[in-house]
This record gives sequence, C-alpha cells and structure tokens, in this order.
Amino acid sequence: MADTKTEKQDWLARHRFARIAPRKARLIIDLIRGMPCSTAMDALRFNPKRASVLVGTVLKSAMANANEQEADMSKLYVSEARVDEGPVMKRWQPKDRGRAHPILKRTSHLIVRVSER
Repeated sequence: MADTKTEKQDWLARHRFARIAPRKARLIIDLIRGMPCSTAMDALRFNPKRASVLVGTVLKSAMANANEQEADMSKLYVSEARVDEGPVMKRWQPKDRGRAHPILKRTSHLIVRVSER
C-alpha cells in the first residue's frame, strides 16, 4: 500500500521581541504573504527597509525547519506571515524648562509559516 500525504504539513518560525515597531514590520510582511519562498527571499534581499533583514532571517529559519523534515523545497510558499505587538519599553526624553516627554520603544513578534503546495 502506497503512503500518501492527506494532510497538509507546515513549518513555523518566529522571532519574538524584535526591536522594530509593528507598523514598520507589517509593510514587509504584507509584501511576502502568499509568495513562493524563493520569490519572497529575492523580494526581501532587494528591499532597502530594515525590517526586510529581520523577516528574511525568520523566513530562512522556517525554510530550514521544512528542510529538516525533508520537504520539497521547490514547492514551499509562505502560507502565513504576521506581526504581533510585543511589550513596549517606556522611556523619557528631557525637554526644556524641566519637562519630560514620553518615548515608546515598541517591539514585535514576527511569525512566518511555510507550507507545501
């Protein structure tokens, strides 16, 4: 009896507490969602934004997880890509006449899931 895969298998990678604002990272995540992994890697490589480097490492990790399970690398695509908000570091910026203004240093959780077609 031949073994056939009936259920779809997918592989996940995440980068938690990344020091980039979720609003900036979502611009890059939206760019690669649904793309084949090779095309997504090319799009990230030539994108000048800082978030593309962080998202690229997460995508490489998800592809490596799939490769360990002996997936067909040519059939991989980005099935899920999202950015969740992480904790916010609150800092104070001194201003004139003894005042202080708050600064919010935001963090993100980057999640990328790849699947076979």
